[in-house]
Amino acid sequence: MDSTLFNQRFFSFLKESTTAFHAVEAIRKRLEDNGFLCLRENERWSLDNGQPYYIVRDDASLIAFNTGKDAKCGFRMIGAHSDSPSLKIKPQPDIFDKSYHKLGVEVYGGAILGSWFDRQLSIAGRVAYTDKKGRPHRSLVDLEKAAGILPSVALHLDREVNSGKSINLQNDIIPLVGTGTQQKNSSFAEWLADVITQQHHAPVEIGDILAFDLFFYDPQPPGYAGLNDEFIVGSRLDNLLSCFIAVEALAAADKDHNYIFVCNNHEEVGSATAPGAQGNMLLALMERLFPDSEDRHRLLADSFFISMDNAHAVHPNHPQKHDDSHGVYLNYGPVIKTNALQRYASTALTAAAFRLLCKEAEVKAQDFVMRNDLACGSTIGPLTSAKLGLPTVDIGAASLAMHSLRETTGSKDPLLLYRVIHHFLNRRQIPKIV
Repeated sequence: MDSTLFNQRFFSFLKESTTAFHAVEAIRKRLEDNGFLCLRENERWSLDNGQPYYIVRDDASLIAFNTGKDAKCGFRMIGAHSDSPSLKIKPQPDIFDKSYHKLGVEVYGGAILGSWFDRQLSIAGRVAYTDKKGRPHRSLVDLEKAAGILPSVALHLDREVNSGKSINLQNDIIPLVGTGTQQKNSSFAEWLADVITQQHHAPVEIGDILAFDLFFYDPQPPGYAGLNDEFIVGSRLDNLLSCFIAVEALAAADKDHNYIFVCNNHEEVGSATAPGAQGNMLLALMERLFPDSEDRHRLLADSFFISMDNAHAVHPNHPQKHDDSHGVYLNYGPVIKTNALQRYASTALTAAAFRLLCKEAEVKAQDFVMRNDLACGSTIGPLTSAKLGLPTVDIGAASLAMHSLRETTGSKDPLLLYRVIHHFLNRRQIPKIV
């Protein structure tokens, strides 16, 4: 497969996936194009082996699965998360001050806040509202153009701006969206009602809006950088790169095998929610597929879970931030992540199994270990592994500027990781170290 064509499909997916809600909607469409059928958690199921299905919870978490010819064999499982650090608009966001119209926001996740300044920002998410007959609806919305900006203070007004000045979350992170004083048709709710009316062809007024989950995002499309296009630069690479690779691999997966892809929301804020990795979504699915606890426990013990989340590449200007013996580089292949405190779920046996997959797919693997004097991040891997008792490995594509508004990965890395995940889903047997 050609890297350029693969990356172009990835770029298209990123453009669609402006929020976690939009990402799951894009995944859902791709799954249905490849024969997956939708199931609802509140309905009784009648399933056929070899027919792939998917479920969605709270619009931003999804599980796709297939039971093959021998439904009691172990599952090939892959996981990722749909959310990214962002700015979430408050329920009563309007701030009119000094002839400016601003919107109050909360910081969602561990964003690198400096990267949000002086960039054009758009708005997307979901809205709940009533129609003219009083019936409730929910819809996704996406402005698809610049709506706001966080302007920096000019150097002439703040001579300390380049001296590591701290950012105050309450006072400094307030996007500017307009000018003028508060008046009719100037509120955010008025604007939102108009957007819903235009995008969904349903007349909605300000009083019809019930609630919303809306976020600012960077509308600049992803693209290449480097003298020879060595890099991919874009928003939400963490962790939509993993989501895209998973869906591409599912489309080419052998339907004789058991497999699952779980895409959780809320990883960036701790996962302790119903659709998050600490919730019961995956466990509830397994209980429905295998009501007999003996069969279920045996099957889970025979399964293998690959938790995919981006990994830190050595920073070109700050190599001292990395362990000298565990250098990770862009375009050198997927990264196995290990941590003695189990912030990553990898063990010697699960890391060995993934390294075997890489070897068979003719892809090199890299190793990431955090410096002992720096705190380590985490993933859905340890949470999922602990809840279900799954042998788990934490891996990901190498990246720079993780949690920035614009992140960077290698232009070869998406296809390299895909080759390994594709091999995993189609391998005759689940890899095990015996």
